[in-house]
Amino acid sequence: MNNVSLVGRLTKDVDLRYTTKKMRAVGSFTLAVDRDPRKVTNDKTADFIPIVTWGKTAEFASKYFSKGHRIALQGSIHTRVWEDEEKNRHYVTEVVADRVFFADAKQKDFDEQEIEDIEEEAL
Repeated sequence: MNNVSLVGRLTKDVDLRYTTKKMRAVGSFTLAVDRDPRKVTNDKTADFIPIVTWGKTAEFASKYFSKGHRIALQGSIHTRVWEDEEKNRHYVTEVVADRVFFADAKQKDFDEQEIEDIEEEAL
């Protein structure tokens, strides 16, 4: 079963664009996810995980999340291979997020009801 749940902080704003054929929204960003400090054996204490979102989830993430926001997400791991013009193979592993949530203890620009409305809008 391929299920992923992550909590972390955005390293930059969500990059929102649209596909050329169907004009479907696609958002991408990197999530910094802290490692368990009890298990860290070197200086690296976070993993930087590439995230992709599609459709309304992408538009929601772009509208309400920005660099530094702490978010939670659910999705799955996807891998793909592609070849460039020089016939070099490139391997990509990323998380495709189906659902994204606010994870900060306090939302600075929204009250509780607004957050509930916003999260309902994303579904």
